[in-house]
Amino acid sequence: MVFPTYISLSTVSQQLTIFLFLLSPVILFAQDKERDLQDLRVDVVYLASDLLKGRETGTEGEKMAAQYIISRFKDLGLEPKGTDGYLQPFDFNFKPNPHEAEKEARTGRNIVAYLDNGAKTTVVIGGHYDHLGIGRFGSRYVGEPQIHNGADDNASGIASILLLAKALKSSDLKNNNYLFIAFSGEELGLYGSKYFVNNSTIPLESINYMINLDMVGRLNEDKVLAINGAGTSPAWKEIFGKLNVRGIKVKTTDSGIGPSDHTSFYLQDIPALHYFSGQHTDYHKPEDDSERVNYNGIYEISEHIYAVISALDSGEKIEFTKTKDSNEGRSVSKFKVTLGVMPDYVYEGVGMRIDDVLSDRPAEAAGMAKGDIIIKIGDIEVKDIYDYMDGLAKFKKGDKTMVVVKRKDKEEKMKVEF
Repeated sequence: MVFPTYISLSTVSQQLTIFLFLLSPVILFAQDKERDLQDLRVDVVYLASDLLKGRETGTEGEKMAAQYIISRFKDLGLEPKGTDGYLQPFDFNFKPNPHEAEKEARTGRNIVAYLDNGAKTTVVIGGHYDHLGIGRFGSRYVGEPQIHNGADDNASGIASILLLAKALKSSDLKNNNYLFIAFSGEELGLYGSKYFVNNSTIPLESINYMINLDMVGRLNEDKVLAINGAGTSPAWKEIFGKLNVRGIKVKTTDSGIGPSDHTSFYLQDIPALHYFSGQHTDYHKPEDDSERVNYNGIYEISEHIYAVISALDSGEKIEFTKTKDSNEGRSVSKFKVTLGVMPDYVYEGVGMRIDDVLSDRPAEAAGMAKGDIIIKIGDIEVKDIYDYMDGLAKFKKGDKTMVVVKRKDKEEKMKVEF
């Protein structure tokens, strides 16, 4: 199903709330911005410090991160809403290598805090706090084991959740309750969020919508912000089209399915968004450290989320809609080869811009570089990432072809062998 660009919200009161909100300038967190920025830095620096050894699920480092987040929730005056105070423990079998039989019994710990406004509905604001430890699984780093601190992935998301909790606690937005969740086990396969929706500490039917913050620490100079899940309710795009927060440019995808914790809520028929500031070369590498984070960017993304929440503070539940795959109905091409590049998911121009070139892969051998824009693979014109995938699907290992890239203002042809 293709959704029209405009669908009316379910109630007149929702429309009126959005209209009145959008007439007013967005004024958020303005009482002490410098203090808020300092809090963001402290949160990210601690959670992404070597002391926590990469926050691998079920380890002492992740437990230390959990205690820190709990202390912050307490300081903010939020109620515990886990099954053991703020904690919601869950057991699982850890397998660092999915191809081996060896497994280890471990416990993950979601952290759940509640702001009770006495409302009928609750908004969930969440993000994962686990990461890759020393990189035994999921790492893109080649070499001796090193601590993967995960400053962007996802200390940045937790810092934003804490900032939003502070703002909402002191706000006049009382027509929803707010449930703040730091999920464990996301990197292993959304373990924590799956466990939560199957063992929710509030009635699932009371959840209005869910906002997931995963990797919000690298907002680029163009201020292009990716928001996934925009098709899960007609309310989202109606708001995005009218908001103007700090010059942020929103790039949306419709699908409620994606590699992060919003998926678990979408599969329970709950409208869900994933805020994401974009891919980068440090993703799942030891270099994802706190000094590379854009703290002002986290602040501005938090303002954008607050503006969305404000626009939906009507006291009515928003409508849920099922979505197609992330490519909005196009069949996903199956391909047997890889070029060895990381796409720039927030790029808005024609072609597929390269965000990183992986070592010892065809793209590197052909001379491609970060920032190149692929505009043709063989005979396939590449206008977007889906054309890029269609192009790859034409080849098998050992094939040779010509790839055309745009480098600055010049087109270059490069010979590629898969």
